[in-house]
Amino acid sequence: MLQVGEKAPDFKLPTTGGEELTLGEALEKYRSLVFLFYVLDFTGG
Repeated sequence: MLQVGEKAPDFKLPTTGGEELTLGEALEKYRSLVFLFYVLDFTGG
């Protein structure tokens, strides 16, 4: 688990355009980001 102030490890995510983007590439390109994770999507209940 990350602690407050720690940097997230680099990872890849698919883009809506069908390509992959790493966290490092996104930070270089956009400077700041907001990632939203929907934990309950595709789960029963």
